[in-house]
Amino acid sequence: MKPSLVGMLVGAVLALTWIEYGFWAFFFVALAVSIGALVGRFVEGKLDPGAVLDAVRGKRSSS
Repeated sequence: MKPSLVGMLVGAVLALTWIEYGFWAFFFVALAVSIGALVGRFVEGKLDPGAVLDAVRGKRSSS
């Protein structure tokens, strides 16, 4: 599936969630989607957990 199509589908789900259930439901769905994306990238091996922790801590990387 093309990334642009996935982005459009996620955007549509988020917009409909906001319209139907309000801001907090939208926020929870957006948070769940973001966490799911991070977990998926980690499982695929495309995400270095150490780099994520360094970014959260405010440490910079030269890479």
